[in-house]
Amino acid sequence: MKLEFLFVPTSDLKASLGLYRDSLGFTERWREGDTTVALGLPGTDTQLMLDAHDPAAPVAPVFVVDSLDAFHAARPETLTVVEAPAEIPGGFKAAYQDPGGATIIVMDQSADQSAGQSAGQGTP
Repeated sequence: MKLEFLFVPTSDLKASLGLYRDSLGFTERWREGDTTVALGLPGTDTQLMLDAHDPAAPVAPVFVVDSLDAFHAARPETLTVVEAPAEIPGGFKAAYQDPGGATIIVMDQSADQSAGQSAGQGTP
């Protein structure tokens, strides 16, 4: 399990980019349309993912696992399912709530890995 992103919903993507990228110096890594931007956090491989799809969504860490199916089947009893595993581009994603009420997101990139293996590229 690896912490890949800190998911940060925003009601104003332009203003959020003004703060994190322009004022604090985070590096823009990628964009998805006009609503999602990932920024590199200085001194770490973890990224800040600004997202304007649902400004009321909770701020949450996003962990990447090899297999969401395996994680979900073996998940600790203390994690409550908030969003059941669902397909996303490149893999699968689910959301859970920890005992203290915080949301965590767990995802895999299994579809990307399968595509790379079938193309003869393998996975790193």
